[in-house]
Amino acid sequence: MTGTSDGNRILIIDDHPLFRKGVSQLIAMAPHLALVGEASGGEQGVALAKELDPDLILLDLHMRGMSGLETLKSIRDAGLDCRVVILTVSDNADDLVAAIRTGADGYLLKDMEPEDLLAAIDETLNGRTVIGERLNGLLARAIREEASAKQRNAAVLTDRERDILEGLAQGCSNKLIARNLDITEATVKVHVKNLLKKLGLHSRLEAAVWAVGRRAK
Repeated sequence: MTGTSDGNRILIIDDHPLFRKGVSQLIAMAPHLALVGEASGGEQGVALAKELDPDLILLDLHMRGMSGLETLKSIRDAGLDCRVVILTVSDNADDLVAAIRTGADGYLLKDMEPEDLLAAIDETLNGRTVIGERLNGLLARAIREEASAKQRNAAVLTDRERDILEGLAQGCSNKLIARNLDITEATVKVHVKNLLKKLGLHSRLEAAVWAVGRRAK
């Protein structure tokens, strides 16, 4: 493992040793990033996440034993304040939507170029949401299809909730939204919870996709 780096500490959870080695070597090439741990399965990964409190977790989706979705849910249920990006071979729309609804901060495919992965890691650590370029259409279509069956209207939101929604549409984290609006992160979390409930959405990323699609109309 490399030495720690404030705000850039990464944990990999993946059951393929060669892939873990490749990603760890890639991270080692970026002096501002620090790999603080590797796990070969979900249970070990959740334990390490609690012990190490990383800033970012790169998580495989389909693993032997505890699945990526189960691992993600455990991480979120533990209340850990870290970004979690799914890094997988699956470009299946159902997998993508399930990951987002379980609380993923991004979804990337393993066949992406190394430099693009590093750029996506930086984006995530800077508070942005990352979705593989090929997957944006899949996610937008899935949200649109659901929205057609259930009408949503931003008019039910307060002015502050609309401000928060715009921040989500820009891919901002709660921390970044709080800084931009000069309010506390706890206040942002409350507003996000309220606007998701009003719009009948499951996650902040779903809200972001819906907001972007609404602007494009």
